[in-house]
Amino acid sequence: MWVVAGVLLGIVVLATLVGFHVGPHAHAVAGIAGAAAAAWLAFMLVDGATRPLLVALLAADVVVSGGVGFAAWRVLSLRRSAGPEHSTRRLEAAMGVAVGPLDPTGVVRVKGESWSATSLNGPVRDGASVQVISVDGIRLNVWGEDSSPLPVADAPAARPGEAGPSHPTTAARQEPGPAPQSPTGRDDT
Repeated sequence: MWVVAGVLLGIVVLATLVGFHVGPHAHAVAGIAGAAAAAWLAFMLVDGATRPLLVALLAADVVVSGGVGFAAWRVLSLRRSAGPEHSTRRLEAAMGVAVGPLDPTGVVRVKGESWSATSLNGPVRDGASVQVISVDGIRLNVWGEDSSPLPVADAPAARPGEAGPSHPTTAARQEPGPAPQSPTGRDDT
């Protein structure tokens, strides 16, 4: 009988500790296991087992599992009634700042939090003010107050007769030269 009580109380403690890391569902498990442990301890008390120890365990179990179970019920019921968009709905129409350039995507800081964002009105400079238009999952759609075009870095000029590796206009200007030869000096084609 004591083994069953120990296992049930162990589940209560473990589920409570795990609940601090994974959330209220584990706390709900702790509350259910605590109710089962309380019923088992009450059965042992009626059966005539050691009274002082059982009363102490039963009181501790009722306090811990009742508190954890109530906290889990409260959090889970608030989540269900608030809906999934409750926490992001407060961001709509909020002002923020572009943390880096948005061309059209980047990162903005709104209400002290960094968010992935998409600019709806073109490129936005780093440090420019933005306003949240809508929330799309975990990405904000923003309107940049300063939506002037971002400067384009010029590609390094190619030396005469060489094409820049990634600049299409210099590649088009390259004059054809002699075909490369194989290391043996023979034409292997």
